[in-house]
Amino acid sequence: MPEGRFRLNCRVFYHDKCFDGACSASLFTRFHRECIGTASSFDYHGLVHRAGALYDESWFATEGENAIVDFKYSPSPRVSWWFDHHLSAFLLPEDEANFYRGQTNPDGTPGPQARRQFFDPNYTSCASWIAHIASTKFGMDISPLAELIHWADIVDGAKYESAQAAVEMAAPAMKLTMVIESAQESALVQRIIPLLTAMPLQQVLDQPFVQELLGPLMERHWAGLELIRERAQCEHGVITFDITDQPTEGYNKFIPYYVHPEGTYNVGLSKSSFRTKVSVGTNPWTPKPVHELVNLAAICERYGGGGHARVGAISFPVEKEEEARKAAAEIVAELRGRG
Repeated sequence: MPEGRFRLNCRVFYHDKCFDGACSASLFTRFHRECIGTASSFDYHGLVHRAGALYDESWFATEGENAIVDFKYSPSPRVSWWFDHHLSAFLLPEDEANFYRGQTNPDGTPGPQARRQFFDPNYTSCASWIAHIASTKFGMDISPLAELIHWADIVDGAKYESAQAAVEMAAPAMKLTMVIESAQESALVQRIIPLLTAMPLQQVLDQPFVQELLGPLMERHWAGLELIRERAQCEHGVITFDITDQPTEGYNKFIPYYVHPEGTYNVGLSKSSFRTKVSVGTNPWTPKPVHELVNLAAICERYGGGGHARVGAISFPVEKEEEARKAAAEIVAELRGRG
């Protein structure tokens, strides 16, 4: 049963331009409505990884609740809810200490945030983590959300059966991922978020406002494939490419393995309207055993970035292209040196 009567708005901060981020925001909203019941409305605020501070305290509502899903921790006392699954969930050591202080009291009993803030880097997607907590701690029936959770795990965990499946994008979830990752404005994703837990993914894809974007995006996707095919090189198991001269708001991150299936890692340089980005990834289909693979999140954290053990990224100010290029070169040298 809900914990209380309807009260005020709940502001949901989520990882923008990210399928799992959108799924997490949608799933959290449905969970809150069904199990908490203290919000009369929800609004959404997209977050992206940038160089420098990630949060502005003025963003957090002073009345109602604030929730962060699929994004780094904020120690702000205004944040009511937090769910994340990234290895690099804490920007600073003191942020991590703040989180754990709220989890357990000195006498060992659950702390004040133990039923509001949740972290586990072992979960493939944040959506599946939220679903687990909603089900096990709050009694929510998550069976109607099985398709969404399944695809959030596949997309965020790069669990596609092949590079061909990931790049040729036959499944509705794959096309929705492209629409979300390519969104020019957060308003588009925020229009999609409420639909993700209200209807099957094919019906979300069939919405006219999504369909009108799909054709041009597919054309751009195939053009991006050819661009990376032209630029990408693979040496000593590391695929590299630089497309900073062709600004883009995103590209399919599996293209490098589609064009160079022999590569173990890829390090790509790209530029968008708000950042220069170093993307670092592990080939999901590499035959190398897991114990031989490098923790990419740990590497990216040295440069102020982060991510997962198998995929990470570093964001530089858009004008700091040379700094990004230097970091990319150092990472390439390290990965090639590790064989």
